[in-house]
Amino acid sequence: MSNRRVFTWDQLPEILTAQDIADIMVLSRKRVYELMQIHPDHGGIPNFIIGASRRVDKSDLLQWKEGLKEATR
Repeated sequence: MSNRRVFTWDQLPEILTAQDIADIMVLSRKRVYELMQIHPDHGGIPNFIIGASRRVDKSDLLQWKEGLKEATR
């Protein structure tokens, strides 16, 4: 049995955690953090820091995902 939470895009909050992204994109949380370390100009997920935590605007994640789709066409 998986501990993965199941979301639809519409159910996600406006500000996302690495776990939210891992759940919706079916990635490990470690991989999400790795993608957050890469500058967005080089394919990383745009994010911002609050204290010791990284967060992502839902709109930025959707734009990032669409950019990946465009890059593979």
